[in-house]
Amino acid sequence: MTEQTSLEKPETTKVGYCNPPKRTRFKKGQSGNPQGRPKGALNMATVLERTLRERVVINENGKRKTITKLEAAYKQLSNKAASGELKALQLVSALVRSAEDRAAQTSISKPTLEEGDEKVLVGILERFDAARKENQRGSNESGTK
Repeated sequence: MTEQTSLEKPETTKVGYCNPPKRTRFKKGQSGNPQGRPKGALNMATVLERTLRERVVINENGKRKTITKLEAAYKQLSNKAASGELKALQLVSALVRSAEDRAAQTSISKPTLEEGDEKVLVGILERFDAARKENQRGSNESGTK
């Protein structure tokens, strides 16, 4: 009888780190966050992008003009920088520097072929030229008969 009791599992289970009590564990097939993030919820970047692309009407030189909010913000920033506001001037110079860096990176990253790839392509082109010349010779010979 003592052998049977030693083989049976004890009624209490170990509770602690990585072992939550059975009554608080998730049920089979039940999510840990049933409500979760709703479908179609927008993140901050999407909301900001949509907001900056909205169009506004401004008066420029006595004429009404429709531009995006982003363009309006850049116009205001450049006007403040032109009037001598130091913070605006620093921000404009930082924006210009980053735009120039991006332009330089895109011009540098043009796809270039490595030496081995270039040799292979030159060989293929030479074979095409030779085959074209063969076809031209063959058509000239057949045309003279």
